[in-house]
Formats: sequence, structure tokens, C-alpha cells
Amino acid sequence: MSGLWFNASWRGKALCLLLLLVFALAPVIADRYLLSVLILVFYFSYLGHAWNLLMGFAGQLSLGHALYLGLGAYTAAALWTLFGIGPWLGVFVAIPVATAAGLFIGWLGWRFAIEGVYFALLTIAFAEFTRIGFDHLQITGAAGGLFLPVNGQAANEWWNLGGGPLLYYYLSLTLAAAGTLLVARLRQSPLGYRWLAVREDPQAAQAVGINVFRARMMAMLVSAGMTAVGGVFYGFYYRNLFPSQVFDIGHSIELILAPIIGGLGTVFGPVVGAIILTPLGEGLTGLMQSLGLNAPGAKAIFYGVTLMTIISLQPNGVWPWLARHLRLDRPPE
Repeated sequence: MSGLWFNASWRGKALCLLLLLVFALAPVIADRYLLSVLILVFYFSYLGHAWNLLMGFAGQLSLGHALYLGLGAYTAAALWTLFGIGPWLGVFVAIPVATAAGLFIGWLGWRFAIEGVYFALLTIAFAEFTRIGFDHLQITGAAGGLFLPVNGQAANEWWNLGGGPLLYYYLSLTLAAAGTLLVARLRQSPLGYRWLAVREDPQAAQAVGINVFRARMMAMLVSAGMTAVGGVFYGFYYRNLFPSQVFDIGHSIELILAPIIGGLGTVFGPVVGAIILTPLGEGLTGLMQSLGLNAPGAKAIFYGVTLMTIISLQPNGVWPWLARHLRLDRPPE
């Protein structure tokens, strides 16, 4: 399925409108816990879109995407705590910081023909270097963490992303919807077709006049910038940042599961993957807490088993199978 509104079948249009309406009205009947789960669904949908642009469309595997999320989060949070610059302005600083890091990694990797698994290792290495650096950066709290105010007037100013879950619910819904629209537009743009050509056969793409290096750098630019916006949301939603959590490779892996399960290189794959995986993971956590069990690695094991099961049953992801069976990828009759 192309993912563009005007190319979708009437069933696809109806489903999109219905889901958007349901999510928009969900706070009327949902309790606080359900809202928190939906916030995570939208959050991982958005970040899945960002990673999917680089891997699913341009074919470049990054296992260190937490780097751009962490840089975005720390930049906006530090501007707010140190200089009083709110997140609506701080995001415009966070995006260039994260994209600069991404473009440097992309230049270093693709200029010297570091591709495939070696490029993935390069992204992990930079994320780890950054984690170690922030562990010793005193201005942002070092390993002790950077904390945003959770009480007082500053914590309740909605224009500084202070407030209850309702604010973050609609903000995360907006991010997920905007990310889906952006990816759909890019998928059908000339740049999107260049990405797909580079993904399928870089040599053939180069032969027909496509600048492979530039196309990959553009994918990195958009992907890192989008991830930085997600990082700003992350920092102000959780109100605390620890280098060992934000930049950890486990965080990077968590960000990429939704598009893998939903379907790489598709527009709605990250959304479907997040809808499937996030409630299951949160439900498992809640069940273990209710039973009084303490197994820190259980969630990771559960994700791994779920991933292996879905890949074995649907190697292309859930969304292509779902779209085919619901006839969402057929033009209007």
C-alpha cells in the first residue's frame, strides 16, 4: 500500500478516519493507565517512522538511533533547566544538534564505504561513546541524571510541556499522525523513489544517475531530525534523563521493533507494530508487578519471542498481510 490518502482505497480511508476519531475521543472513556499506554503507542509509532526512513526506505541499518533521541532530549532539557528556554524553541536547537551527529556518522560511514553490519556497528559505537561522555558531563548531571521540575508553577505550564497526561496524549497523537503523513509524502516523492532505488541496488542506482551518497545523507538528515523531536518529547514526558538509559543499545533496539514487526519500508508498518507490541509489553509488566515477580529481563525475552514468532509467520511484517486481507491496498472500484 502506498500510504498516500489519494491512492488509498475507500476502505483504507474509512479505517484511517475511524482510527483517528477513536483515538481523538479515547480520553473521554479511558483511564489514566490506558492513556499512558496509548501515549507509548503513539511515541513508538513516531520513532518507528523515523528509523524506518533510514532502514526501510534507504536500506541502512542503524542500531544506535538512541543517540539522536538522547541528543534531542538532553539539548532541549538542558536549555530549559539552565537557561529557561522552553521546549518549543529548544526543539529547533535539538534538531540541528542531532542531525549534525547523524550526518557526521553517515559521512564517515558512506564516504569510506562502511556499509551493512559494519555501519550498524559504527552507529552502536557512537551511541556508546556519547553515553560515556554524558556520564562524565557535569553540566547535565553526569551519571546522576538531569531532572526537570515536577512540582511548582514551571511543572504546570503547558507551553513548556508541563501538565498532566492529557497534554502528552494529544501531543503524542499529533506526532504519530504528522509522522505518518510525512512518511507517506516522502514515500511517493522523487526523493523517496531514489531511496528505494538505492536500497534495492546501489550500483544500478548510481548507473542511472542517482547520487547514492547524497540520497543516504538525506535519509539520515530526516531520520535523525525526526528522532530528535521524539527525544524532546521523551525528556519532558519522563522529566528525567540518565545516560545509561537514554543512550543504551537496548533503547535503540526498542525503537526499531515496531517497524520490523509491522513491516519495513511501509507507511503504516510502524503504527501497526506499535499497536501490537506496546500494549503486550506493558501488559506483561503490569502482570508481573501484580504477581510480585521481579524479572528485569522478562520484557526483553518477551519482545524477542514475539519478534521471532511474527517474523516466522509473516516475514514481511503484519501490515502487508493485514492490508491484503482487508483489501486496503486496492483502488476504489
